[in-house]
Formats: sequence, structure tokens, C-alpha cells
Amino acid sequence: MSKLTKELALLLSLFAIAAALQSFAQSLPMALCVYFLPTMYSAYFFGRRHATLTAIACVFLVMLLDYFNSMFPNHHTVTLPQERLFNFAMWAGVLAVTGYAMGTLYERAQGMTNDLRNSFSGLLLVLQHVIVSEKRSDNESQRVIDIAIKIAETLDLGSDRMDLLRSAVLIRDLSELGISNDTLYKAADVTHEEVVAGFRKGRKPDPRTEAVGNSLRRVLPIIVAEQILQDQGARSSNVPIEAHILAIADAYQKLTSSAYGNSLSPQKAEEEIIAGAGEKFDSGVVQAFAKAFGDRARGAGA
Repeated sequence: MSKLTKELALLLSLFAIAAALQSFAQSLPMALCVYFLPTMYSAYFFGRRHATLTAIACVFLVMLLDYFNSMFPNHHTVTLPQERLFNFAMWAGVLAVTGYAMGTLYERAQGMTNDLRNSFSGLLLVLQHVIVSEKRSDNESQRVIDIAIKIAETLDLGSDRMDLLRSAVLIRDLSELGISNDTLYKAADVTHEEVVAGFRKGRKPDPRTEAVGNSLRRVLPIIVAEQILQDQGARSSNVPIEAHILAIADAYQKLTSSAYGNSLSPQKAEEEIIAGAGEKFDSGVVQAFAKAFGDRARGAGA
């Protein structure tokens, strides 16, 4: 649920409560207690400032209703008799303090959660370097990165997106340390469905993800999209181009590596990748691959 939807739900609840109390409320103290619900809702979803403003809005709304009720008296309406003004003032004060206090607790909890998440993201960066340092001469991850970067340079993706490619390759290798995708989703505070929906709909990155500590949110869609490409091939729609690049880089690395059986020569591997254009791999990225790896690859694709 988006922030706008939540705010609209809060606003509608205020008017719904006011309308219901006007029609059915018989006891002023009990009726006013209902206004704690939207205040707590606001504190839970928006924080201290929003909750305090919601409490003030509730007080203002009750005063406004009392004004209209005094002009058009009706035995079903809720009014503020003189002897109850002190109780009303007490209620208004407690409501505002409750909103402020609960909003403060919410913001502190969010702050602690963000600190833990950023710390975890920092730990992931350290683990990436551990994986790289533990690789011997057969550094598969580094070769995949080199291939992917060459293709990205040909496509003029920019340094920021190249950094995401590097991070995506290294974070995938965290599975070697027993860190599953579910753990990464928890660290980034997203679900698999949200990640897929994000790149399927072409959403712009959340400004919060620009920070280094939150870069995991930007890398996860690439990793997930590449897994989808492995199952569906080039027919997958609305997949980030970084995932297409990694799919080709991975395939080329496996075709030329003896660790995966009989390795092909670079020329044969390039021919096989070019032959898969449009079916297994994105045609535009295959063209960039052919251009990045020289005349031999371009001749194979002719």
C-alpha cells in the first residue's frame, strides 16, 4: 500500500468516525475515545509529526462538529456541554501526547531497524571481499565481472550501473557462505514478489537506495531477473538490461571454463552465444558482446 493510499484511508476514517458519532453516539466520553484509532494508525505508519498533526485534526474536527451542533441542536448529536469542557480539554491533551509518544516510538524502532539493515549491508560488502580474496587462480567471479564490464562499456551504461553489475556478481556468490536469497530479502526489507513487480513495472529506484548501505535494494532485481532469464530465456519481458548482460557473461564463462566439462575455444563459445540471440539471449546485448570481443566474434555472427 502506497503512502498516498494510507493517507487517504486515514482522512476517510476521520470523516467516517465523525459521521458515525453524529448519528449513533450517545455518550461523549466513549465517543471521543474512538479518535484514538486514527491517531495510532498515523503513528504506526507515518511517525511522530504525522501522528501529532492527526491528533490536532481530531480535536479540531470535534470542535467544528460541536459548533455546528450548537447551531442545529439535535438529541442524537454529540455536543460539549459547559460542564464537560474540562474533560474535553483533558481528552485533547492526552490524545496529542499519545500521538507524539507513539510516533516517537515508531521512529526510534525504524531507526534501529535501518541501522541494523545498513550494518548488515556493510557486512555483505565485507563478505564480498572475503569471497574475492579466497579465489585462487581460477577466479570465475572476476572473469564474469570482466566480461560483463566490457559489454556494459560497449552499451555505455555508465559507471554507476557497472558498479551494480560488479556487486550483483559478488553478492550471488554469497550463497557459497550459506547466505540464501531469503536472507538478502530480509536485509533489504523487500520480498521476492516486490522485487519482481518493481522491475516488471519499470519503477524508479527509491531515493533511499542511493546510499551505499542500501545498495542491496538496487542489486537484488538484477540477481532475481537473471534467475528468471535462465528459466525463460530472451522471451522474458521487462527485465533489466544488467541481467541480460550477466546471463551472457555467465554463459561465456561456463563455455570456456574447464570446470564445467569440456571447454570450448573462445571462438566456438562466441559462436554459440551469437547463435542464441533472440531465443536464449537478448539480441541487442549479443550485438554488444560481439562488438566488445572483436572481429572474430563479429565474423562468427555474420
